[in-house]
Amino acid sequence: MVLEVIVDISSSEVDRTFDYEGADCPIGSRVVVEFGKKHLIGFVVGKKESTDYQKGLKQARYLDSPINAEQLALMDFMRKTYNLRHIDVLRLFVPAKLREEKDPEFTRIFLTADDTRPIEELREIVGDRAKKQLEALDFIASKSGQFLSLLVGRFGVSAINGLRDKGVVKESKVHERSAPLSTLKKEKKPVTLTDDQQKAVKEIVNGKGVFLIHGVTGSGKTEIYETVIEHFLSKGKTAIMLVPEISLTPQMLGLFRARFGENVAILHSGLNASERYDEWKRLKDGEAKIAIGARSAIFAPLENIGAIIIDEEHDTSYLSESNPRYDTKTIAKFRAEKCGAVLVLGSATPDMDTYLKASNGEYHLITLKNRISSYALPEMEIVDMTQEFRRGNRGLFSKTLEEAIREKLEKKEQVMLFLNRRGFASFLRCKECGYVAKCEDCDISLTYHKQDNELKCHYCGRRYHMLTKCPNCGSTEIKQGRIGTEKVVDELKKFFPDVRVLRMDNDTTERKDAYFKILNAFANGEADVLVGTQMIAKGHDFPNVTLVGILEADQALYFSDYRSSERTFQLITQVAGRAGRADKEGRVILQTYAPKHYVFRFGKSYDYLGFWKKEINTRLVTKFPPYTKVVRVLLTSLEEQDVVDATRKVYKGIQALEKQYGKFVYLGAAKSPVTRMNGLVRYQVMMRLVPEEFEMVIGDIYKLCDENKPKKGSGFVEINPQSLI
Repeated sequence: MVLEVIVDISSSEVDRTFDYEGADCPIGSRVVVEFGKKHLIGFVVGKKESTDYQKGLKQARYLDSPINAEQLALMDFMRKTYNLRHIDVLRLFVPAKLREEKDPEFTRIFLTADDTRPIEELREIVGDRAKKQLEALDFIASKSGQFLSLLVGRFGVSAINGLRDKGVVKESKVHERSAPLSTLKKEKKPVTLTDDQQKAVKEIVNGKGVFLIHGVTGSGKTEIYETVIEHFLSKGKTAIMLVPEISLTPQMLGLFRARFGENVAILHSGLNASERYDEWKRLKDGEAKIAIGARSAIFAPLENIGAIIIDEEHDTSYLSESNPRYDTKTIAKFRAEKCGAVLVLGSATPDMDTYLKASNGEYHLITLKNRISSYALPEMEIVDMTQEFRRGNRGLFSKTLEEAIREKLEKKEQVMLFLNRRGFASFLRCKECGYVAKCEDCDISLTYHKQDNELKCHYCGRRYHMLTKCPNCGSTEIKQGRIGTEKVVDELKKFFPDVRVLRMDNDTTERKDAYFKILNAFANGEADVLVGTQMIAKGHDFPNVTLVGILEADQALYFSDYRSSERTFQLITQVAGRAGRADKEGRVILQTYAPKHYVFRFGKSYDYLGFWKKEINTRLVTKFPPYTKVVRVLLTSLEEQDVVDATRKVYKGIQALEKQYGKFVYLGAAKSPVTRMNGLVRYQVMMRLVPEEFEMVIGDIYKLCDENKPKKGSGFVEINPQSLI
């Protein structure tokens, strides 16, 4: 039987199967193969009766079988859907330790188990002339069960082999697993479901397909997830629970560990290679039945899956924007269909496309309108910062917010201050009237490019002259630029010198576990105020937080992105839900220069449905997703002329496709918004296609990109990219 093997090299040149011999290697096996002058890890993805290869085939050496048939089908789906290399997909399914020929199990050295002879007799067997062997023997006798690697490092491989050959020591493979969940607090809380929760659980466990749980913040979605998982476990099935990386708090993981004990395995980026392998192995061996983690947990080696659950399904982290690029929700839907599992999506502010599918009956819709606590959602107060500006207040805090912070500090209650800031966003805004410059063709806010001193639309490429005064009110108080969390902390301390403040942003969470440490410190009352970006918006439950202040609420609203309104509504709703989570009433103060914007009008009353109807109609009129697909071909190179030539070829090829299939909604080529990054010059071809056109041409677009990549760079295709930076 001829094996079809993918070798562990991420290169287009070897992105195909290679033929080897190996009768005892099932499909899904991990093998060692001779490839050129090297020995490489490979994976068996198929078998056939014969080969076209004229010379004799080389033998593949079997190691183990880490991949099952269902996972292989999922890999094939991903490869074809996202134009990925075989090995880049395969690597998602196996931990890094399985990409080495070395056995991931540890080898220890013991004295022979049945040896009752005294050490003196063993020394005689070794012989006086074997000094190193004698040293090693004495060491092993005093500390039996040492790791082989330690002994080899201390005494040399020859000494250890000599002892083994003389029969005085033996090897034994012992796998000592790490326990990434062992330090979690496992406080088991009695759970009594409300009538609405019980109804939701019953509908899910007795149903099929995809379910959307649209529940307000604090409505008890987590308890529903746990009960659904418990049901399927009782039927002998397994489950996958996905949450955004940012929500994988010890508190949340502790709840699952308390309820399900050793049945829970965790998969996320904070684990080292050994921890990740150990958790993967527990799932593979059936020791754990629940995989919980960020998007990578969708590839967990589980069989007989009963439920796949995606919490905060609107979160942008479910879209992988680095190689390999994929959409976790699409993969979860395919996997659920393949293994007959239910797929449960949950959010207080669902993705526009998800809610559209639920509203038209493609998904089952479950609505939870009430919080499970006795307190309603906190009242949201909108503060008009243009009025503050006219009164002479040039600071970050309105008078209302300043007084509210003082009141909470006096009561020994906690405050969260959220800065609604995103990436490189740099728009122009009039501080007198709140006017923001927008593209006349796309109704998307314009981005200021300091280098060219001009305004530009990142969707159609149209350029505008820089404004010197507001076209709406004539004021010259037109400002661009952003405030950061450090500035917020500085200003806070001017008003409250003795306040204890913690800051959470990309800078303060660079080190491993820094994120958890900040949250734990705040939960333990070690700070009065937590200042942060969207990291603090989700998944945290602080009973003593009774005030949430949202600063610069409209800053992300004017990011050059058709989803800016959706993202802003989601963020303010999420962060507002952090206030009043226990038996204390919460208060939310939102500061904005655009108090009449529909995002804040609907956000103030937590009216997701009203917002969705308004926004989905805007998308329909302006021809943006979910009614079209935004496709970007991003090309990068060390040399500008190289990337210009590649962009020109790709653009001309896509123009030919447009003539063949009919006019696209939009097609254009330009420099990327950030033209240079990490030493690479960046250009892009942007287009918008209706779904029918997209299905016809996407394969050709992938091919054009692959065939016309810059000589000294790379190129890739993004579908509905989360960021155009």
